[in-house]
Amino acid sequence: MIPESELEKHFPANQDNPSTPGIRIGTIVGGSLSKGLVVKLDAGELPGSMIEQLAVGRYVVVQGLTERRFFCIVTDVALEHTNPSVESNPPEATDIIMAEVYRSTLAYGKANVAPMLVLEHGSEEPKPVKTIPAHFSVVVQANEEDVAKVFGKADSDHFYIGNPIEMDQVPINVNLDRFIERSSGVFGKSGTGKSFITRTLLSGIVKSGKASCLIFDMHNDYGWAIKNEHGKEYKGLQQLFDAHQVNVITLDPETSQARGNRHDGALHIPYDAIEPEDIAMLAGVLTLSEVQVNALYFLRRRLGRKWLRKLLSNDENDQSELDEFVQQGDLIKGTLGAIQRKFEIFRRMGFLKTNVSEDIVETLFQKLNSGISIVLEFGIYGDSLPAYMFVANYLTRRIHHRYVATKNKAFGQQGDEPNPLMIVIEEAHKFLDPEISQHTIFGTIARELRKYNVTLLVVDQRPSGIDDEVMSQIGTRVTCLLDNESDIRAVFSGVSGASALREVLARLDTQQQALIMGHAVPMPVVIRTRDYGPELYAEISQQEHKLQSDSEKVAQAKTDLFG
Repeated sequence: MIPESELEKHFPANQDNPSTPGIRIGTIVGGSLSKGLVVKLDAGELPGSMIEQLAVGRYVVVQGLTERRFFCIVTDVALEHTNPSVESNPPEATDIIMAEVYRSTLAYGKANVAPMLVLEHGSEEPKPVKTIPAHFSVVVQANEEDVAKVFGKADSDHFYIGNPIEMDQVPINVNLDRFIERSSGVFGKSGTGKSFITRTLLSGIVKSGKASCLIFDMHNDYGWAIKNEHGKEYKGLQQLFDAHQVNVITLDPETSQARGNRHDGALHIPYDAIEPEDIAMLAGVLTLSEVQVNALYFLRRRLGRKWLRKLLSNDENDQSELDEFVQQGDLIKGTLGAIQRKFEIFRRMGFLKTNVSEDIVETLFQKLNSGISIVLEFGIYGDSLPAYMFVANYLTRRIHHRYVATKNKAFGQQGDEPNPLMIVIEEAHKFLDPEISQHTIFGTIARELRKYNVTLLVVDQRPSGIDDEVMSQIGTRVTCLLDNESDIRAVFSGVSGASALREVLARLDTQQQALIMGHAVPMPVVIRTRDYGPELYAEISQQEHKLQSDSEKVAQAKTDLFG
């Protein structure tokens, strides 16, 4: 055996640094903290092949000279050369040997990587990066251990959501405590799988029991079952969890029965409980002018709780009472007529009733506060944006009011803290438009953060339609492919290093890929989302059996102790 020289002790022949696990891909040759690092790629086993193995969005690790380890994300790749003649006089396609010589000497690949986190020597917890590694630091592909250090391992606090690009065996886990701590968003153009990603996230939240969810299910995607465009059926939340965890309330029992969906109750709203504030948010959808909206408040003040019933009534006495306001000059006849024409849509909302025995708001609040998540199915009313917005606004205003009252009692030590609640709304830009978000309950909830234990999960294909102030309060953003420039700009508003990540977002596949960034993940990550199917079903079923077993043990212990 040839003895090891002093030079080899300090500079091993093997380029892979033993203290840096993973496959070496290159060295740092330039860059800055604000614009990212430049990596000269190694040639690879086949000269020049390394660049083809490195995808935008992939994780790499840089081993610094001071034993710091920098976690970075690849934001761009490029071809470079050391001699201009490479461009003007490239080797012939048939001259394989000369091409390999060029790729080994004159031509090389380059990658831009954005440093996100750094692991200090002797520390187990990565921290935000505030410096960069030195010239010629070695860059390697991140492995499972690296990813686990950053994103944590799956446990009661971390939920497996997908895998990094080209790392199919490495799980990415979302911190559920931080996900529900602030409002979150799922964005992407139509057909990118937003509903599947949202359903996966919701299954993790329900499974953990960390919060209740109130889901305004516009297209019947979350309750019993859903079919994709190819006709394959997937289980909804109601099939994955028992009635102590998920209930489905429907606005349209007939459609639910026709679809074979099981539901736990029907929603009926009494006319006399409706206030002008419940309708004012629909001004844009119903084309109500400011004068017409103000007239609603006048009618409520003069007619009392029956104002809407009288406005929609065909009874001559009710109409005479309204005409009297016109004769007295309190209302303009044209304004009254326009309101009545536009309010014809409420006649078609079958869930509005004259007399309702159950206080649906109290029922929903008690369920949510006891840890039961509610899926509110709209049935045929899912095709009516006014119906969706009206019901979401009506219920959210009142449930939020109950949460505020309960939280204040808890603060004054007169009651228990309310169970955390996440409200899920689709077509979120209709609720959070810049013109109305300052005055809607949804804008209020987004700005309150988690002051009263209530947050939002907004699902939308047009994030540019959401008020900038509200977007700045969205803690975690799960973004599928977007191709509209204004939507991309909105998603990255207020995000550090946004310019580097824009290219990453633009390269996502049309389905089952997403860029996750914000409060629930320590650094941005591009993932292939986990399959919503048998494996997830089995994982949740196993958890359910464990919970039941634990409950049985507690019950048996009480029996043994107290008889």
